[in-house]
Amino acid sequence: MLFNSKDIQEIDTKWYHQQKLAIVQQEPCLFSCSIRENILYGFDSTGLSEADVTERLQTALQQASCGFLEDKKLFPEGIDTKVGERGMRLSGGQKQRVCIARALAAKPKLIICDEVTSALDPLVADGILKLLLELQAQEGVAYLFITHDLATVKAIADSIAVMYRGKVVRYGPKTQVLTPPFDDYTDLLLSSVPEMRLGWLEHVIETRKMESAGN
Repeated sequence: MLFNSKDIQEIDTKWYHQQKLAIVQQEPCLFSCSIRENILYGFDSTGLSEADVTERLQTALQQASCGFLEDKKLFPEGIDTKVGERGMRLSGGQKQRVCIARALAAKPKLIICDEVTSALDPLVADGILKLLLELQAQEGVAYLFITHDLATVKAIADSIAVMYRGKVVRYGPKTQVLTPPFDDYTDLLLSSVPEMRLGWLEHVIETRKMESAGN
């Protein structure tokens, strides 16, 4: 796989930052330091003034909807709150939002999203997916999504690559890839993987409101 004509398996940390490439993983990866320090790991602040660094941090947190840090009872130190080992002081959704903020702080052209919702409960996952869609519309950032969730694919993808044993077996625009006839593996994949449909929560709430009104 190439990014800016370079094999991504050969990139080093310096090139990684220069090319504005970021990643958000399935299991949120946080160090046992403060939220501020965790986000600083996401970009090279060399040559930036303290004011510029602070502005970039605050912008990233706002973009990632990290408003939970305004709760002074739970986070009296705000962005300087220590997250604990593996981020244990934060919920799954909070950790993922901090990871998204860290990625956004790099002002990336591309974010690799590796199963970013699969470790979260459906309600939190729905919120994270909507956030990513909003960021895509607002910031113009491109995503490379790695996922088994078909609703995620349908909601966010423009093009889809289906992989089997490390090789691409089907690739093209979303409508083309998801339209029959299918190869054997794609057919098996589409028929066996459960979907987390985007907007499922709103549908449930609206249905219950209608049922309550009827009663």
